Amino acid sequence: MWDSKRADYARVTQTVRHYEGGVFSFVSEDIVLPGAEVPVRRDFVDHPGAVIIVPVNERREVLLLSQYRHPARMVLWELPAGLRDAEGEDPLETAQRELAEEANLAADRWHVLVDILSSPGATNEAARIFLARDLRTIDSGYERTDEEADFDYRWVDIAQAARLVAGGQLHNNATVTGILSAVRALDDDSLLREPDAPWLS
Repeated sequence: MWDSKRADYARVTQTVRHYEGGVFSFVSEDIVLPGAEVPVRRDFVDHPGAVIIVPVNERREVLLLSQYRHPARMVLWELPAGLRDAEGEDPLETAQRELAEEANLAADRWHVLVDILSSPGATNEAARIFLARDLRTIDSGYERTDEEADFDYRWVDIAQAARLVAGGQLHNNATVTGILSAVRALDDDSLLREPDAPWLS
């Protein structure tokens, strides 16, 4: 009863791609809803999807990094994350690559925390949030450029990170979701899924 995925709920009669960007596209679709005869138009952002990683060390500290986000005009403290833009790469492989590129870390233990739809009324972006443990430092050889070149890093006690969320000091929605999910799951393994568990995309 909790399965929300109903791809055949609405019939698409027309798709128009107004803009094709490097990361996302702007799309309009005419759809016919159940019981209706006249199509309605829905506009949305077509997005490749993303992964987010909650890296937690043996001291129950989570790694946060700061990154400038131009649409928000803010430098935000966030979890490591990245787009699912490499063809043929499964979500775990993307998460492993992003953790290496953004934080020079590898993890020997991975679990799925949660899957989210970032803003389902505006975009089809689906994101998977992983918990990464048994961490080790590596040299990824990845050269960070643009906003990534100015990363700052902090290890924060996971309970303190949850207090930062509650205090309105962390704002990125996936970071908020990841931290609050990890706080609970670290004390209850039954809330975790295997890293190859089925998901939305």
